Amino acid sequence: MSIYLKTNEEVELLRESNLLVSKTLAELAKVIKPGISTFCLDKIAEEFIRDNGALPAFKGYNGYPASICTSINEQVVHGIPSEDVILKDGDIISIDCGTYKNGFVGDSAYTFCVGNVTEEIKQLLKVTKESLYEGIKYAVEGKRIGDIGNAIQTYCEREGYSVVREMVGHGVGRKMHESPEVPNYGKRGMGKMLKSGMTICIEPMINMGGKDIVIESDGWTARTKDYKCSAHFEHAVVIRKGVADILSDFDIIEKVLENKII
Repeated sequence: MSIYLKTNEEVELLRESNLLVSKTLAELAKVIKPGISTFCLDKIAEEFIRDNGALPAFKGYNGYPASICTSINEQVVHGIPSEDVILKDGDIISIDCGTYKNGFVGDSAYTFCVGNVTEEIKQLLKVTKESLYEGIKYAVEGKRIGDIGNAIQTYCEREGYSVVREMVGHGVGRKMHESPEVPNYGKRGMGKMLKSGMTICIEPMINMGGKDIVIESDGWTARTKDYKCSAHFEHAVVIRKGVADILSDFDIIEKVLENKII
């Protein structure tokens, strides 16, 4: 599959879609607390996306029934929002969100703490998010896909965590999943060469226990085989010379979290 390099004009349209994802996640950050259902989070997200002139990119994608993915604790990715799933004190929840606006897709994810989370689990989130930025350091012209995955894998495994193999990052643009695939593991100097104008989503999915996952009976939700917690953070980036250009923005989310009264 060929890789589609974006013009500067297309990059700015992509940035708009991705910043809307970050703003949507920030809206959800305001209301994440014990007692709220993941169904309620999904409705808030869909309404906010549509109010901002976009469509929820996930809804209907390969039959997916919701606007966001809500993956709690041992769930890695693709958890389906439900009225029956109520957040509890001490949970973590990964929210993956996509938008479609002006012909381009935004895609980003953030793992939130619900109430009082143990220091052990907070450390998993910290290392997972840090590993994302370690990977982004290598998302520059002249490096290879394997350099990104190796940086993430090395960083997380050094801290005693494991890297999910079956789920990977991907190219992003007019479609949600474009070439190339972007694994969170790999060997330096291997894989496709990175060129300026490539746009990819880097999304470490890191487990507290073993790397193995299973798909639950709904056909979507991936969870850890050993039921230990998993964390997930995702940025969309543009490959550039020297330093990557990050299109999504966690600062928008974290300003809400810093000012939030629990």
